[in-house]
Amino acid sequence: MGLGLNFTLDPKTKIIILAILSFMVFNDVSLYISGILVLIPFICLFFSNHKKSAIIYIIAYIAAKYVQIYILPTATGLLAIILITFSYTASRMLPIIMMGYYTITTTKVSEFIASMEKSNIPKDIIIPVSVVFRYIPSVFEEIKLITNAMKMRGFGLNIKSLKNPLKLIEFYMIPILISAVKTADELSAASLTRGLSNPEKRTHLLEVKFTRMDYVLLALTIIGFGIYAFNFLRGVAIA
Repeated sequence: MGLGLNFTLDPKTKIIILAILSFMVFNDVSLYISGILVLIPFICLFFSNHKKSAIIYIIAYIAAKYVQIYILPTATGLLAIILITFSYTASRMLPIIMMGYYTITTTKVSEFIASMEKSNIPKDIIIPVSVVFRYIPSVFEEIKLITNAMKMRGFGLNIKSLKNPLKLIEFYMIPILISAVKTADELSAASLTRGLSNPEKRTHLLEVKFTRMDYVLLALTIIGFGIYAFNFLRGVAIA
């Protein structure tokens, strides 16, 4: 299987991994368990044409862990506060952020809906989440357009603009908020127009199914979680 071209995961796999990863990284687990789980977003990004993001992510995570293990014990004062903020934020938030980024950017709404309906997930869950999958990329696109428009008018996000917070709110934050609300209304209307609320069973052109890679990544995630749960129940210190 050519991983560079055919690396696709079922939306259920992405959501399950994201949920378990979110739980694991916010708890104290041994380095080898967290290392395995942290590699999963890297693998997903690297083999899904997001190589640059994957490399930046793994370098930042390794740097955060290095600071946390070797530099923090001897750091004091303001430097210690800065290093603690960086190391713990990066080591615990980056895996979740990158897995969430991978899930959002590589999952089409049609794939998500087909996968969820195949698993008999209620429409009360499918419709809001499907709107979110379209909402986040749309909002980021709007933010880029607003930022470019402000730069053309000589007002960008820089140190100079931070000196005038009222203008920053007026020229930048208010347009973003208005655009976000408008985008949410438009996507909700588009979802209803496409018949997502129709109680009848829908047909799908896409065939969504588990592949070998789904089973491999799910197995790695579940094994890591199983080791953590086993040690936790035994009362073993695994931090």
